[in-house]
Amino acid sequence: MSVMVDLKWELGYTPENNAVINKWHTAIVPGAVQLDLAKALNYEPYYVGENWKDYEWMEDQYFIYRSTFKKPMYQENERCFFVSKGIDYEFEIILNEEVLFYQEGMFTAVKLDLTAKLKDENTLLVKLYPIPKLHKLPADRSQSSQSVKPTVSYGWDWHPRLVPVGIWDETGLLIQHQSELKEIDVNYTLDTELKTASVVAKVLGSDIENCICCWKITDAAGNIVLEQKTSIDSDTIIFRAELNEVQLWWPHDHGVPYLYTSTFELVDIAGNVLHEKISEIGFRKVQLIMNEGAWNEPNDFPKSQSVPPIQLEINGRTVFCKGTNWVNPEIFPGIITSNQYEELIDRAIEANFNLLRVWGGGIVNKDAFYALCSQKGLMVWQEFPLACNNYEGTPHYLKILEQESESIIKRLKVYPSLAMWCGGNELFNNWSKMTEQSLAIRLLNSQCFKLNPTTPFLATSPVMGMGHGHYLFRDLDSKKEVYEWMASSTCTAYTEFGIPSPSSVEVLKTIIPAAELWPPKRGTSWQSHHAFKAWVDNTWLMPDMINDYFGEAKSLEELVDNGQLIQAEGYKCIYEEARRQKPYCSMALNWCFNEPWPTAANNSLINWPNKPKPAFYAVKNACRPFLASARLKKFKYTEGEEFTADIWVLNDLAKATNAGKITIKLVNNLQEIKLLDWEYNVLKANTNLAGPSVRFILPNWDTDRFKLVLEVDGNSDYNSDYTFLYETLKLKNTGENLLNF
Repeated sequence: MSVMVDLKWELGYTPENNAVINKWHTAIVPGAVQLDLAKALNYEPYYVGENWKDYEWMEDQYFIYRSTFKKPMYQENERCFFVSKGIDYEFEIILNEEVLFYQEGMFTAVKLDLTAKLKDENTLLVKLYPIPKLHKLPADRSQSSQSVKPTVSYGWDWHPRLVPVGIWDETGLLIQHQSELKEIDVNYTLDTELKTASVVAKVLGSDIENCICCWKITDAAGNIVLEQKTSIDSDTIIFRAELNEVQLWWPHDHGVPYLYTSTFELVDIAGNVLHEKISEIGFRKVQLIMNEGAWNEPNDFPKSQSVPPIQLEINGRTVFCKGTNWVNPEIFPGIITSNQYEELIDRAIEANFNLLRVWGGGIVNKDAFYALCSQKGLMVWQEFPLACNNYEGTPHYLKILEQESESIIKRLKVYPSLAMWCGGNELFNNWSKMTEQSLAIRLLNSQCFKLNPTTPFLATSPVMGMGHGHYLFRDLDSKKEVYEWMASSTCTAYTEFGIPSPSSVEVLKTIIPAAELWPPKRGTSWQSHHAFKAWVDNTWLMPDMINDYFGEAKSLEELVDNGQLIQAEGYKCIYEEARRQKPYCSMALNWCFNEPWPTAANNSLINWPNKPKPAFYAVKNACRPFLASARLKKFKYTEGEEFTADIWVLNDLAKATNAGKITIKLVNNLQEIKLLDWEYNVLKANTNLAGPSVRFILPNWDTDRFKLVLEVDGNSDYNSDYTFLYETLKLKNTGENLLNF
């Protein structure tokens, strides 16, 4: 059986290739060279103030990881391999001054047989080349357009210019028997009734003649549901089997994410297990189908291609996808842990999300991410590492893309949480200028079809009919609020949209120097942490807009509270309105869920590393499978104005629901005004219901805020409320404001 041997590493660097390194520093693997040098050189934390700029010089260095070790003890019939799941990005591997291997690409694992080359004392080097740059200037994301390295680290509106380099996933020496199962490819199809799975397993081995290969599948309770074995006369083995009455894998909000366990064993003639590979299998059928009504487009001549399909169908059931855009939870992927993944995934499930879009500007996550999503029933939209660039299909780029995409597909296709592939982010836009004829897109489509044909492929996001944006509560030019532009929008899916807010005061005090903390200003750490000039105008903090609604903030706490209220109400509006537009609309995924470092202001629901904003809880409520909901007109009202709201019931449940009654009322800090009782009928599965409209002339109140409250008789879990700003005519005329809600 296999045994992993950890190595101790040290790190050196030089601006010149093959130069002598005179000083070495302790290195942590997996990790990042920046973190090792920061510790060795006593740098301040990169996420505080302007400290991230201290790391810029590292981009153009050659870094060398060095490990010295004695030859491990192993049997004559065993081999010693150097293995790594991830080295970022271009590198050589050198053993005892002999170059054994070169690779460009961080998502293709390395496994090198060192057995014949080991001495009693050994020196192993991993030499990392400087980060890839298509050109020296401008120093922006376009530098990465000829590499398959995540673009985000070259600088984004929520990520600093800090480009990781290093060994970023599990790495060490592997001792195992010379007879091994090298690659296992398990594929299945389900019959039309989704009850019988026809399974084909292709096993590739090395030095496996005269052995026996055993395969068994056990159910979630550990019962064996399939067992086969075969003697071996070549390096390729094919198993075929049928499983009857299979339990299906479902997203957590539609059923049980049922998993089987598949075990392959290589056994010698004496019955000794020489090698073993274990994985989980979830049986599900996933398709992208046309959205309801989409075949009616275009509605006049010339009849041509309709909007592309973006409705996910799981096991024959259409699923409204409520979710978010996932970004890597750390700038440096080498320090992301399974626990960190699990805590954030649990947050996503707490928010009633069923789909995570793994955005193409970031990393392809470690295995733990996909395993946890599979176990917990969270679907994954996986993009390849292309974003917002024109990835010209040069022979070199296509060669690396083919290598990396093959590794990515083979690694991830085994996870039932994988619901769809996507070529990358915003590739068909005028800033990227790619089309479906671009060679990179054609290559990725062909790779997915060849290696994983049962999982759908989308060229990019967005495509025609889908929505990316808006990203503000109120448009800068038209001044339209989210309530207005969402109600007038018609999209097959909203796969990016955002409402910004300042981060929590607790976070701001850890990243902004005390002297800069109040008031926020351009040209300070506020700007470096994306409060100003991150996207357009004064995004993402938007202090002018916040103060326009609430009056001039007197403190940081007041500014944060007001901005976070805007974000919470804005996100609530978008998610609920997208659901109202079902069945033509099929998805609502905000930009974004988490952060890789602490921003001062952002569209995220969760501050780094895992600190929910108030908007998180607002979205959690908006994404409940069943709730009373209101379509609203605006955020701020004046005495004497007519308040209006359209009342709905939103239902994503896979079963019919009972009739009920909703009480609609307005509440402020002084009184409660009942407007209406609405008795609604039984709802069919996965069906919304439009109800009455309520209207009310707002009187003179001694308050600056009020709420619309929807109470469902006998089931408070379905209740909803919405907050609005209010001012009297006198206050409006004087420009004063009250803060007594």
